[in-house]
Amino acid sequence: MAPITYDMEVTSSIPPAKMFKAFVLDGDTLIPKVLPQAIKSVETVQGDGGAGTIKLTTFGEGSKHKCVKHKVDAVDKENFTYSYSIIEGDALDGFESISYHIKIVPSPDGGSICKNRSIYCPKGDNKVTEEEIKSGKDKASSIFKAVEAYLLANPDS
Repeated sequence: MAPITYDMEVTSSIPPAKMFKAFVLDGDTLIPKVLPQAIKSVETVQGDGGAGTIKLTTFGEGSKHKCVKHKVDAVDKENFTYSYSIIEGDALDGFESISYHIKIVPSPDGGSICKNRSIYCPKGDNKVTEEEIKSGKDKASSIFKAVEAYLLANPDS
């Protein structure tokens, strides 16, 4: 089955450098703090945060999935890009692979736009429904917006 790719964009009033630092570089500690119901914890299993790093994400109580391990494929702090792939966990049920590519770019108003590309490679005849795609987009958007709200409430962060 061919890979299923979907793109989404979320805008923010926070400049790209600050949003990238909070959302990506500090995300392992910040996201569980601002959204504990979604993500309980993120721990580094191996590596220093750069390419090749393996992380274990444990989801909150109401989540469809318990936990996943992902590998950092690339981090570019100058261009605000981050890519990672799920390598283990129940989210991979029915999939050969799942990868995510994030790029945070400046918006015309001085804020930023988070561009997120998700690529799902199904096993056999497994399909991703429109409902699953919408749910994934909603979750990604809510995490980004929660980080933005935290930064707006804590401008010195």
